[in-house]
Amino acid sequence: MPAPERIPSRSLTDTELLILLTEGALTVLGQVGGASNAVLHCTVAYEGEERTCAYKPVAGEQPLWDFPDGTLAQREVAAYEISRATGWDLVPPTVLREGPYGQGMVQLWIDGPESDADIPELLALVEGEEPGDGWKAVGFADVGEGKTALLVHADDRRLRRLAVLDAVINNGDRKGGHLLPAPGGRLFGIDHGVTFNAEDKLRTLLWGWAGEPLTEEALAVLGRLAAELSPGTALTTRMAELITPAELEALRERVAGLLKSAAHPQPSGQWPPIPWPPV
Repeated sequence: MPAPERIPSRSLTDTELLILLTEGALTVLGQVGGASNAVLHCTVAYEGEERTCAYKPVAGEQPLWDFPDGTLAQREVAAYEISRATGWDLVPPTVLREGPYGQGMVQLWIDGPESDADIPELLALVEGEEPGDGWKAVGFADVGEGKTALLVHADDRRLRRLAVLDAVINNGDRKGGHLLPAPGGRLFGIDHGVTFNAEDKLRTLLWGWAGEPLTEEALAVLGRLAAELSPGTALTTRMAELITPAELEALRERVAGLLKSAAHPQPSGQWPPIPWPPV
């Protein structure tokens, strides 16, 4: 499917974008290929403003045995709410609403940089056993014909923030294709349907900081997030609408665990640590 045409428009605040995504008229333009669940490319229009967006109806979700409660759409929205609470805004504005095919997740479509030259190199396969300056090693990958190469990701502040967010939301599917560079040097993460499981499901390509101390910035963000997840807060009330009580308690425990260890998590050994396929 070709990339959607950019729709020129004035800049909107996050609050205005959420209203647009929630109240606007959805028009389906086509289906995004290659996804395991239904993903529809749409426009959403409200009071003279129009944006492109992704619409994932619940009716198009494939059942998952290890996520029997709630919906993938709810988890996508929950990931946005936590991202917003961190202040890092790593997930595009995302809402839960009715659409042409029933209730689903609607998320702002992220356009890439204007020029290919502005797209950062975030992942790579390199020869040798060391990642090189500016890169972090993930592990060795089979590249065929009995050969292996070292999978690396950029030692990038934006990726490091995303690695912390993934640890908080227990992301079971952080692939390379879920990293979206945007104009202005921003980076977004998408596809958060398999998150918030009460059991450790963290699978990611961003293991380069595993075991390393968390940054002071991350510790401050986690401290604020722990307070915002206290019983009776607005964020807790919202999360209780999207995930189960057991998952909410596990979320609190993960934040507390990160604060106690003050380090990036390491693979548990109970699950394959890298998602497949990795892109």
